[in-house]
Amino acid sequence: MLSFLNNAWALLLGVMLLMIGNGLQGTLLGVRGSIEGFSTFEMSVVMSAYFLGFLFASRVVPKMIRNVGHVRVFAALASFISAVLILYPALANPWVWAVGRVIIGFCFCGVYITAESWLNAAATNETRGKALSLYMLVQVVGIVIAQGLLLVADPGGFILFVIPSILVSIAVAPILLAASPTPAFDSTKPMSLKRLWEASPLGCMGMFLLGGVFAAQFGMSAVYGGKAGLTLPQISAFVASFYVGAILLQFPIGWVSDRMDRRLLILVVAAGGGLASVLGAFGGANFSFLLLAAAIIGGTSNPLYSLLIAYTNDYLSRDDMAGASGGLLFINGLGAIAGPIIIGWSMDAFGARGYFLLMAVLLGLLVAYAAWRMTRRPAPSVQDTGAFAPLSPTSSLVAVELAQEYSQESTEQDRDEPR
Repeated sequence: MLSFLNNAWALLLGVMLLMIGNGLQGTLLGVRGSIEGFSTFEMSVVMSAYFLGFLFASRVVPKMIRNVGHVRVFAALASFISAVLILYPALANPWVWAVGRVIIGFCFCGVYITAESWLNAAATNETRGKALSLYMLVQVVGIVIAQGLLLVADPGGFILFVIPSILVSIAVAPILLAASPTPAFDSTKPMSLKRLWEASPLGCMGMFLLGGVFAAQFGMSAVYGGKAGLTLPQISAFVASFYVGAILLQFPIGWVSDRMDRRLLILVVAAGGGLASVLGAFGGANFSFLLLAAAIIGGTSNPLYSLLIAYTNDYLSRDDMAGASGGLLFINGLGAIAGPIIIGWSMDAFGARGYFLLMAVLLGLLVAYAAWRMTRRPAPSVQDTGAFAPLSPTSSLVAVELAQEYSQESTEQDRDEPR
């Protein structure tokens, strides 16, 4: 492990700086949009645009890397991110912001793909699991730190836009200086969505519904805060609570998932998130209840992302897992694109509580569908399931494939050990 940290500490530092920049710009736009007087619908389009760019990049960036290499792609995309962040306050128009968010989403997906390729190259079979855990921890901690930076300057000015621009620019240095040698980049033949649905209907449906829930946290939480009349420190604490919950519950839920029917655990965890959403909708006037609800929703939805991938892999052969990961992320991306638009409509229709009501509906649908799927076929035995690998929904396809490699290796090692 020490050898991995020696090789990858600069890479992990760079990723954390990128996540601080990304987490700050997402929350800041929600706050600044309220100051500028943008409507809830306009802000929902702005937030949705990020996921459109992210989804598009997952298909295009691998081709760019094969054509010109990791270093050039990474440096170019990071430069675009830095430039767009500076342009936001200069061009305060929701439709200009939406275009900027498409570019930002595309570029962040690209730099994640590149950074995760270098992370994969730095990890060995023995350190892959710890590398994944550290990577997920760095991502989530970066987003939490970003919420604290929201308080260092006036969101109506320029400084808070300059800070993430600088952080992204600085992040390039440790990553590029530490990233050697340049890893090979192999494309995986994707599995058709029809085959993926046949293998795991619950995995597909769950990833789509969860895309909307995650988009609510990453895109619309600050918009909710503005509509609910929260102060800036309260918005910062509210957004951070989602990710603090994710840190606290990801690994305990992962440990349990390797020891029981994953469908039942998906049902229970989704039900917990749904009940917390109801608490937020009807108890949100009490700020303590609001923070508790956010922490539980974040602490259940983030592990659900990893759970659904692990569950889907339980019904796939080893050769199909990498191809299936692209389909799962595509389905999740579709849900994330639709999520802010639907949540914006819900908030216009039901007021600020519509934010939580929509998440309650999405998680409730997941509970109902998981319960129905449990009646359609028996669960595989615990001995035949793969190991849980922690993932953040902000990860790219490369990290998901890295997690699958770890899951396969851990499962085979467990089966080879004498009992």
